[in-house]
Amino acid sequence: MNAPAHQFDPDSARFGTARSQKRLEDDRLLRGQGRYSDDQTAPNEAWMVVVRSPYAHAKIASIDISTAAASKGVVAVLTMADLRKDGVGHIPFPPLFKQASGAPMAAPLRTPLAETIAYYAGHPVVAIIAEKREQAQDAAELVVIDYEELACVVDPAKAIEAGAPVLFDGAPGNISAEARYGDAAGVADALRAAAHVTTIELHNQRLSATALEPRSATASFENGRWTLLTQTQTPTGTREALAAVLGTKIEHVRVVVGDIGGGFGMKTGLYPEDALISYAAKKLGRPVRWRAERSEEFLAAHAGRDQWFKAQLALDAKGIILALKMEMLGNFGSVPVGSTAIIPLVLGPKVQTTVYRVPLVDYHVRGVLTNTMASGAYRGAGRPEANYLMERLIEEAGREMGIDPIEIRRRNFIPPSAFPHRTHLNEVYDAGEFGRMLDRVIEESDWKGFSARAEASKKAGKLRGRGLAVYIEWTGALPTETVDIRVDADGTVTVYSGTMAMGQGIETSYVQLITEVLQIPAKEIRIVQGDTDLANGMGSVGSRSAFVGGSAVVSAGRKVIVRGKELAAEALEAAVADIEFRAGRFNIAGTDRAVGLADLADRQAEKFIRVSATETPSAPSWPNGAQVSEVEVDPETGVVEVVRMTSVDDIGRIINHMIVEGQVQGGIAQGIGQALYEQAVYDDNGQLLTGSLMDYSVPRASDLPSMSNLFDESVPCKTNLLGVKGCGEIGTIGAVPAVVHAVLDALSGKGVRHIEMPITPEKVWRLLNG
Repeated sequence: MNAPAHQFDPDSARFGTARSQKRLEDDRLLRGQGRYSDDQTAPNEAWMVVVRSPYAHAKIASIDISTAAASKGVVAVLTMADLRKDGVGHIPFPPLFKQASGAPMAAPLRTPLAETIAYYAGHPVVAIIAEKREQAQDAAELVVIDYEELACVVDPAKAIEAGAPVLFDGAPGNISAEARYGDAAGVADALRAAAHVTTIELHNQRLSATALEPRSATASFENGRWTLLTQTQTPTGTREALAAVLGTKIEHVRVVVGDIGGGFGMKTGLYPEDALISYAAKKLGRPVRWRAERSEEFLAAHAGRDQWFKAQLALDAKGIILALKMEMLGNFGSVPVGSTAIIPLVLGPKVQTTVYRVPLVDYHVRGVLTNTMASGAYRGAGRPEANYLMERLIEEAGREMGIDPIEIRRRNFIPPSAFPHRTHLNEVYDAGEFGRMLDRVIEESDWKGFSARAEASKKAGKLRGRGLAVYIEWTGALPTETVDIRVDADGTVTVYSGTMAMGQGIETSYVQLITEVLQIPAKEIRIVQGDTDLANGMGSVGSRSAFVGGSAVVSAGRKVIVRGKELAAEALEAAVADIEFRAGRFNIAGTDRAVGLADLADRQAEKFIRVSATETPSAPSWPNGAQVSEVEVDPETGVVEVVRMTSVDDIGRIINHMIVEGQVQGGIAQGIGQALYEQAVYDDNGQLLTGSLMDYSVPRASDLPSMSNLFDESVPCKTNLLGVKGCGEIGTIGAVPAVVHAVLDALSGKGVRHIEMPITPEKVWRLLNG
């Protein structure tokens, strides 16, 4: 008998026998047959260009569109007043959070265009639609907007000070929402009684997702329905949000997604531009298209991270953790997106104690409004920030107390005997072998051989350092997914899933699973995603695609077999109990009488068999691991080079080793980017100083080392059918503290104990030269 669908089934351990199968989607993409936004055009389409506020905070006194409207090729000029007349509303954010008073979270509404106030530089104010993009761009220069500039604030610490400019009347002190967790009195007592207290203040800086393909979309309106062709990781959620903005029923909206040139969390949910072109398409009776310039991506696509921490870790004389106090300001920006609040208020605190036993905690998290673009989901979404803080605390505690960095971690790990382990936020870790991850990464990284490598670096005029990080991830957001499978008379098996591919290899993984369940060739399987008329679900966020979506695929595949046995028994005039399934065929046990899946489909009046399966894992999963980084620092220039990266991760069962390794390496690359290169910066007037790739630095392939990535499958996840745990974000989580610790180790001889990210050559050079 199969195990309940929401729990780990030991029989599923066999999935992934083709563990190094090459990605099936790559052949199409490498041949230029991908369906990216610019590969798809619509007849008679017009182009939209958005006029954005040059001010970070300003009242919109008047808008004169007359000259722009008369410009060559222009077919419409839109303001929010026009949209309001036709009943267009705002993009909703989840009403889940509260202020300290108990009042609901408060922030300016996210209307497609600014209404009376522009809240950040880049805020959309006017939309121009023209026959050609160049004509719309020319007309945008002719719009005359009278702004009354208002005082602005971009730093969350300054935003909560008395006398700071107030962005929104409903958010006193610019605090949009806040949360408290733990035992404040107990932690205060522990801090007073502790033998040692480590204190750290740090900024987990603002980042831009910098996806290779900028946001773009085309909307059309025909036969009473909108079709939005866009880039989104969450097609169904985007459809629901668009229907809400337009004031229509969801069945009147279809969202279609082709290939996505990078998402990283930034392409989740509906953007104002999607709503604008959808409105314009109906108004004008023709398709309307939009594509962001790279500068618009920096200005108006939501950012990641931007959290400011003050924390204290209380320890006894042996270095055992007694309590953790954490205060955090999350920079919401001015007009929150759907993921803005949940990241600092819930997802970070959810994993804040990471892999360590922490008896008492006191967390105070405040979401602060500032005159910047909103923050939101970016690879890891809260977990990298929490893990970074915890690793910095325990690393510094070890240095201050004279305890080896490996030893202080060992003393504080949650032991295997303590599982299942309940956290202070009432989450349950189902399993974990944190000590084994540490032991393996120490061995694989040749920790003991570091001294010889450091000496060789010294002879070459370089400072060498090594850094360690141990970490945990939480996956399984939105923990329900439904998959439909259709078997046609020609033998084609089509899998319909509401998850969304964006380069992570979902198509290959799903094909592997169905190949093994139904024992049929991969060429007979087709995966359909990204069309809300065909498949709906929660999308691909939070490393959930294999954890939830993959489980639903296997469950649906098994239902095909169950239904096939019933139909085969009827066709072969036998009892269902006597029917066996093997290699895509059903036969009567002990005989040669058989019928294939395609034959059974052909016997149906509809000429197909269709089944549906819904999976809801019983709890989230908790991937975890350890990384060691080694760097070389050039003291003459301050340049840091990452020369070695070793990771050992427990991500449960692996479906495709090549895909998993690629995901972890991509995550590590983005972690190195945050540690050494990337930061979005505003000046005091709210102007973005990093508005192009000339100013915002991202790592190149030549900046990255060869990596050694190993995996431990000995502890499968117990809460889902496949035993998988998710792998898309874990590399980022570990790389950031590992690289920072390596740099600090290299600079430790100069008395450097802390350095804010990104660790640029200028910062290093200044530290080395006083």
